[in-house]
Amino acid sequence: MAPLPDGFSYAEWNATYNGLSFGIAAMGSATIFFWLQLPNVTKNYRTAITITGFVTLIATYHCIRIFDSWSEAFTVSSKDGGDYTVQLAGSPFNDGSRYVDWLLTVPLLLIELILVVKLPQAETVSLSTKLGLASALMVALGFPGEIQEDLSHHH
Repeated sequence: MAPLPDGFSYAEWNATYNGLSFGIAAMGSATIFFWLQLPNVTKNYRTAITITGFVTLIATYHCIRIFDSWSEAFTVSSKDGGDYTVQLAGSPFNDGSRYVDWLLTVPLLLIELILVVKLPQAETVSLSTKLGLASALMVALGFPGEIQEDLSHHH
């Protein structure tokens, strides 16, 4: 269940809601922009721009998932037309989509960077493999800390 801090206001809930909505619009439109620009990009960099489009598409998808989970995790109500209040709805807020997103996008971004540098092919393959795997491992190892509910062991 999503933790609800004391004094969690409608303004804070609404700012998160609108921020997630903005992220969906920004990442979705960026995807379209990058892919529409492909014909205008030098052939040497088209793969990198294509990867950029995939990264923003993946981010769009996960922003939608997080937005939906956020919307379902809370209820917003107003008594007698007064101020809005925010309460837990009973559905858990799943922000684990962030890690799935990072597991996919961080290696892709590193590989894209290596492609843009235009190293020799053998070095490109070697570095892409090493950095891609290392970054995926880094994200994967961070996930258990994210889902740990007992925070008493942290210093």
